[in-house]
Amino acid sequence: MQTRFSKYEGAGNDFVILDLRDGTPSPDKATIARLCDRHFGIGADGLMTLGHPTRPDCDCTMRYYNADGSLGEMCGNGGRCFTLFAHHLGIGDAIVRFDSTDGRHEATVLDAGPYCGHIELSMIDVRKIEQGEGYWFLNTGVPHYVELVDCLDTVPVIERGRKIRYDKRFKEGTNVNFVQVLGAGHIAIRTYERGVENETLACGTGSTAAALAVHFALQPDVHRFRIEARGGELAVTFEQKCPGTYTNIRLSGPARKVFEGTFDTSNFQY
Repeated sequence: MQTRFSKYEGAGNDFVILDLRDGTPSPDKATIARLCDRHFGIGADGLMTLGHPTRPDCDCTMRYYNADGSLGEMCGNGGRCFTLFAHHLGIGDAIVRFDSTDGRHEATVLDAGPYCGHIELSMIDVRKIEQGEGYWFLNTGVPHYVELVDCLDTVPVIERGRKIRYDKRFKEGTNVNFVQVLGAGHIAIRTYERGVENETLACGTGSTAAALAVHFALQPDVHRFRIEARGGELAVTFEQKCPGTYTNIRLSGPARKVFEGTFDTSNFQY
């Protein structure tokens, strides 16, 4: 069966996206992993599907799958790319409302052309930040470990990230973020992503987690952060309800259509 796909990226975090509103079934776990393989497939950090809305207050439904084919709860950069994809399909106009595994999201298309856009995405509320010995842990749609470091360039992200990701303290596993504070409301980040099992060029939920952790630990008067990832720059704004509890969290940054094409599903089922 021939299946159309599009590939988008947000700050270097790249995704295969499928429009399944015609009833085409979602690929199985093994097929998704093969499609995301950078040597034998299209190559991506994850895959998303767009479907008809399952609730009346949404324009469509997003399902996010990690590069290993496992179902993910949410992806911030993916959500922005998904929004631009939906916008290119004529869904939702300047505001796109969609539900994901972690809940309902609303995204504003601040700027968009035929390929590039700038998207502001609402994130779920954060109700708790746990502080451990030398780290902070919170869920911004997926679980995140945040550790502050003096110099990102010297951190063995993959080696340490993989070890922490499987630490028994985190029952569902965790994404791992190493964060360097550059100034007031200005941080840099490197992330090891669960499900990709590697460092990625950017992580939207990780950047959100990093901004909230730095606010919580060091900068309680700052409510807007500029985040430098290896693949580009993101921004996070939020409101604090009480210590460790945050609402109206917004992640903004670029999204870009890279290319589109067609694959034969039989070529990835072996």
